[in-house]
This record gives sequence, structure tokens and C-alpha cells, in this order.
Amino acid sequence: MEHLYYLVAQLPAISVNDDSSQKLPLTVGYFKDLCSRFMSEKSAKLAEKLTLEPPVEPVSTGSVFLDEWYEKERCLRLALAQIRALKMKKDIKDLPSASDGESIQAARTATGMDSPLAAEQYLNQYRLGILDRISPLDNFSVDAVYSYGLKLMLAERMKKFNKDEGLASYHKIYDEILGEKK
Repeated sequence: MEHLYYLVAQLPAISVNDDSSQKLPLTVGYFKDLCSRFMSEKSAKLAEKLTLEPPVEPVSTGSVFLDEWYEKERCLRLALAQIRALKMKKDIKDLPSASDGESIQAARTATGMDSPLAAEQYLNQYRLGILDRISPLDNFSVDAVYSYGLKLMLAERMKKFNKDEGLASYHKIYDEILGEKK
């Protein structure tokens, strides 16, 4: 069993909210660097490979926590893909089915929203809820460090969403489309 007191003591509290103006106290790159210095080689490699996009086909990571997180995220992504494909009347026979009713309901809720930003914020909160439910109680465990890293990745991703920049990008693309048709 690893003792990660020194690592966890260096990790500042992070607030995962939708406020893009609030700066995070550390980056994912710095977090992974800390992991490489304080974790065992095997655990540090897993921390380096942390991702918000699990592979479509399940692969065991060696961590029960990460396997569960990746399975829940995989189910959510498959449910989103299926619902979006159905809405666009596209063929989905090559897509594995999502088997988790909770993720299917979350995907339905998100795809039913009028605002893509609101849908992403909803999905972010859904993902945080999953992490909170499956995270270990021992704050100094390897899995708690992985959970922190995933929350940091979610926070960093949400900070990239900016309403004004998104609207400007939308208008630029829309104008380009109209310009091509004239």
C-alpha cells in the first residue's frame, strides 16, 4: 500500500464550477508531474494516462476505481452517441449499446436541452456526481489521487467553455456557410 500523504498535502482544493473566469490553482500537467515524483512507477503511469475519454472497448487498468469510472463514462458516451444518431436518423449498428439506465437518462436529458452549453454543464455535474459516489473514503489512497486528477480534468475542460467566444465562433462559421451559398 502506498503512502501518499506528501502528494495529497500538496494538492490544493479545487472548485469544479462553471465559472470560466476563476483560475484553477494547478494544471493537469503539474498534477501529473507531482504524481510522477510521489507515486510508485506503476501508479504514476496510470495517473499519466488518466483521460476523460475512455476507450470504446473496455480495458482493465488494474484499478477498480478507474475501471468503474471508465465504464460509467463509456456508457454515457455510447448513450449520447446513440441518441444523437437516432435524432439524425443515422445507422448505429456498429455502435455497442449503453447498458446503464442512469447514463441513458442523463444522455436523454442533455440531448433534450436547447443550449449546448447548458447540456455540457449538466453532463459535467453528472460526471462529478459519479466521481463523488465512487471515490474512495480514504483521501490518501491511490484511487483518491486518480479521482482528484479526473475532477481537475473536468474543471480544466469546463474552463475552456466561454459563452462570448462560442457565440463569436458560431457567427463566424454561420457567416462562412452563408458566404459559400451566395
